[in-house]
Parts: sequence; C-alpha cells; structure tokens
Amino acid sequence: MPQSTSPVRREFKIRAAKPKDVEAIAALGSRVFSNSFGYSLSPVDLEAYLKSAYSYEAITSDLSNPNMDTIVAVDLNDHVVGFSQLTRGTTEPCLAGVEKIVELQRLYVSEDCHGAGIGKKLVNRIEEMAREQGFLTMWLGVWEENFKAQKVYQKLGFGKVGEHDFKMGDCIQTDWIMSKKI
Repeated sequence: MPQSTSPVRREFKIRAAKPKDVEAIAALGSRVFSNSFGYSLSPVDLEAYLKSAYSYEAITSDLSNPNMDTIVAVDLNDHVVGFSQLTRGTTEPCLAGVEKIVELQRLYVSEDCHGAGIGKKLVNRIEEMAREQGFLTMWLGVWEENFKAQKVYQKLGFGKVGEHDFKMGDCIQTDWIMSKKI
C-alpha cells in the first residue's frame, strides 16, 4: 500500500501567553533563533543575544510589559509550538508620519510544525488584536538574508519600506523593514 506524502495534520489553538509558558517560550525562541541565525554570529554574540532576548528573565519581562501582547500556539497537550508578539510604541524612521502603527515582533514556530499553518494563524490573530486596539498599519523587521521569512511576509501582504541596523553583541546586521495596512 502506498504511503501518504501529505503532511501530518497538527491540531493547535492560539491563546494569550501565561506565566506558566515562560520556560517554553524561552526555550523555543532560543532554539529557533540559534538554528536560524546562529551561524551568522560569533558564539559570544549569539550567547549575549540569547541571554538578552530569550532568557527566563527576558520573557518574564516581556509578559509583564504593558506595551506588549504575547500570544502562543499550543498543541492539544497545551505545549507551546509557536509564539508571536504585538508591540506598541515602536517605529522606524522609514515609517515617519504613519499614524496608528504597531509592530509584529518575533513570529516563531517550532521547526517540527513548519507547514502546519501555525505562523499564518499567529499573524492573523496578531492583526485581529491590532485592529481591535485601533491600529491601521503593522510593521516588522526581518533579516535581509532570511529569504524564507521574507517570502512568507510578502504572501501575508507585507512590503519592504526600508532597512535598519540590528545589533547583536558586536555584530551589526541589516534588517528589512516591512509594513502593511491592516
């Protein structure tokens, strides 16, 4: 009997992140960031960035930040398989004059769940939250060499509007700034 080549259907739901999710978010963020971008940084710069962005303390701070909403995708056992953040009060020079703007930050999905629609559902929920909060435009930063993510964002309606430097330790990389009307 021929084997099916269709992807395994993964069931998941999107919900607000809770304090009990901090360790899982920190681990997922560290793993996905390291696997995706670690090769482009020195070990010292990678370690410093992971500590500043994905330590238990950093994620705890994110969850208590009144200008940030963190959501997670969880499987049927309530294990975190993805997360994203909506961040208010940030902007870039290339977006000067754009009113009611908000940032989509950190769209991360566990590698074993890629292709299951989790990223799209996280973005859809973030956009819904932004509209509910009165925002009209969403922006994000994506590394200029992260072609896969750029294509995903373009499919979701984002377009490049500028660039900025992204510093991690002593390493400075260039991020594309992308935005869309929501």
